[in-house]
Amino acid sequence: MSLEDADGYKNQGNIELKLNNYEKAVELYTKAIEINPTPIYYSNRAQANIKLENYGLAILDANESIKLDKNYLKAYYRRSVANFAILEYKNALNDIKLVLKIHKNDKHAILLEKEILKFINQIKFENAISIDENLSIINNLDFNSMIIEKNYTGELLDIQVENLELSKNDNKIGGKLIDKNNNQIVRINNLDLNFINKMIESFKKNENLPKKYVLAIISCANQIFLNESSLVEIEIDESKGEELITVVGDTHGQFYDVLNLFKLFGDCNKKHKYLFNGDFVDRGSWSCEVAILLYCLKILYPTQIFINRGNHETNDMNKVYGFEDECKSKYNFKIFQCFSESFNNLPYATLIGKNYLVMHGGLFSDDDITIEDIRKIPKNSFKQPPKEGIQMELLWTDPQVNEGRSPSKRGIGMQFGPDITKRFVEKNNLKAIIRSHEVRMNGYEIEHDGKLITVFSAPNYCDVQGNLGAVVNINLNDSKEYQLNFETFEAVEHPNIPPMAYTKNNMGY
Repeated sequence: MSLEDADGYKNQGNIELKLNNYEKAVELYTKAIEINPTPIYYSNRAQANIKLENYGLAILDANESIKLDKNYLKAYYRRSVANFAILEYKNALNDIKLVLKIHKNDKHAILLEKEILKFINQIKFENAISIDENLSIINNLDFNSMIIEKNYTGELLDIQVENLELSKNDNKIGGKLIDKNNNQIVRINNLDLNFINKMIESFKKNENLPKKYVLAIISCANQIFLNESSLVEIEIDESKGEELITVVGDTHGQFYDVLNLFKLFGDCNKKHKYLFNGDFVDRGSWSCEVAILLYCLKILYPTQIFINRGNHETNDMNKVYGFEDECKSKYNFKIFQCFSESFNNLPYATLIGKNYLVMHGGLFSDDDITIEDIRKIPKNSFKQPPKEGIQMELLWTDPQVNEGRSPSKRGIGMQFGPDITKRFVEKNNLKAIIRSHEVRMNGYEIEHDGKLITVFSAPNYCDVQGNLGAVVNINLNDSKEYQLNFETFEAVEHPNIPPMAYTKNNMGY
């Protein structure tokens, strides 16, 4: 093929990129590179990979572009964007400063440098004022001093607070393990479906709950999470009238799609359990509303709705992808801090009927890890997940087509092949793994010879991807065996507010 053919593929790739067909764009840029590897082709493919959130691949493409032309500034800019996305902010800052040496007035570079510096300075400030990393913010909330905002006209909540006196050796209340730093028990006596329904209607009117109510809801939900293991086990108990478990993937603050999901597949109730598999905040501009709704349902139905932690239920991601700024804009920083503390107490995985293990990311770099190792992960209200090891991998890893393991296309974690899945499933007597963490254009994908399922529940992700959303409905067949049914759905209309509307950092969107 000729150089003209390569340029033709590049031009077609540019068209697909503008149409948000990012995977097609990557395919076309790859064809161009195979004919004639140029810095422009590699840099363009880096941009498409950024849009796909394949930041590790974007960095590799930018590196190749720079090798071919050390003066090609777009490659440095895109490498900076990709590094910032995976929180390698020092590398990101070095690249963007290089760009600004040549183009001092480049608006995009100026904005990116400002965001990177803001992130670095915020981390330095928080480290400087940190006094006691084991101090619970939730446990020290003074509800008696809180007032209800005058403009609030919704339902009133009856909040009661009990401070428990614990001896040094006492670590149980009513037979349940507790965190000694969380001995303030908050109860909301009248949180019911009527309150939730009216709350939803007020959210649709762009109204907020009183801060006192949000803090009480977080406190109550956090108490429930504290009493759950890092590995939750659930089943369909027909003797109690239970009929269905619905597994929901990433929802990313797409509140109106979450409401539609319940409308399409049924409310959470005594017959119908729900499992939300992480990443319910960030990106979408209604992350507060989604989180508050899920926490209210958890309080009302503590044994019927379950929430796994995702990689976006972490501080560093929330700083970059919008949830922290949204909390500060709609409420205040303390509410974000309390959400953050509660995220640290979310389970990492859920085992359904001893057949299906559900986690946000995926499997491990060590074949010796078992379900029991997940169960033994300690809860810690005050520490973020480590950057390596079992907790990181549960939140971050992805499947690949090839056997074995390889570096992550994201730049964080790793990728695992069908042989890794097969060994884990057989060793732990499972039927399959269910995970989320990645957009699938059809909403879900059955992979690794049927032993791994990816489900993603944010349709038209970030208002640009055009993908369907999906859920996995699990019931019992006539033989009392668990069976999986896949349901897809389209995005619904929402108010004209773009993703990440409450933060100046749009990370490529």
